[in-house]
Amino acid sequence: MRLFLVRHGETVDNVAGLYAGIRDSPLTTHGVLQARRLASHFASRSCSIGPVTHIFSSDLQRAVSTAQAIVDAQVTKATEKEDTDHSKLQLVQVVELRERDFRSAEGKRFGTPHPDAETHDEMRARATDFVQAHLDPLLDSISNGDNCKTNTSVVVIAHGLILNSLLRSLLARYAPEEMTRLAKLSSGSVAGRSDFLAAWSNTGYLEMKVDAIASSEETEKSTVQLTVVRVNVLDHLHGLKRTRGGIGSAQFDSKQKTMDSFFKPAAKKRRVD
Repeated sequence: MRLFLVRHGETVDNVAGLYAGIRDSPLTTHGVLQARRLASHFASRSCSIGPVTHIFSSDLQRAVSTAQAIVDAQVTKATEKEDTDHSKLQLVQVVELRERDFRSAEGKRFGTPHPDAETHDEMRARATDFVQAHLDPLLDSISNGDNCKTNTSVVVIAHGLILNSLLRSLLARYAPEEMTRLAKLSSGSVAGRSDFLAAWSNTGYLEMKVDAIASSEETEKSTVQLTVVRVNVLDHLHGLKRTRGGIGSAQFDSKQKTMDSFFKPAAKKRRVD
């Protein structure tokens, strides 16, 4: 199995430099293009990483919109291949995956003091609740050999800070040696924060490989091993340009033309006999 931890696309508040924890800031036009690129990227990698069998997201619209793009691309790919097993992928929205609640600083400029913001312990508790309720059963199925026949992928779309909490919770539970390795690699340099194990740009993803470890004399039951393969992957954004005239940084409007739309082939006109 491959497990992907993904940050949402660019939002209006990201561009404005505002704290948007539980604020429901929408994607910009550029953010929507990022999400579409990400969705196509995952669909194109299905031969190597397998189809996405489970997808979870925060219930905030910036994460939901990013996740839905992935769902749509996966369903389209499965339908084209007549793969009925994976053509009914459903997004599961989870409130525990919301970003850090900045409380009195919500909607205010970066750098505004926020002494009453949600603590890291509170965030870690939310992340652990999500792992226990949603990821533990999937990882247990790997250790039991239930998903050995084909490659599969699980995708989690959330926000930069809560993703760090989620990563810490997962590694502490399944791969403490990986947490030590990442901590040494980051050396407190990620965003200038010693509590960050990894960075997430908009639609950047962290990829983990999940392997089953057979039972031995020391362990009575099989377990899983998590290995972080890549961090903040942005291959899918190569060549993507921001639409000019302020459109790219504005809230997405489905009626507005974007840079990518100019390069799409024109629809063929139906011939009238």
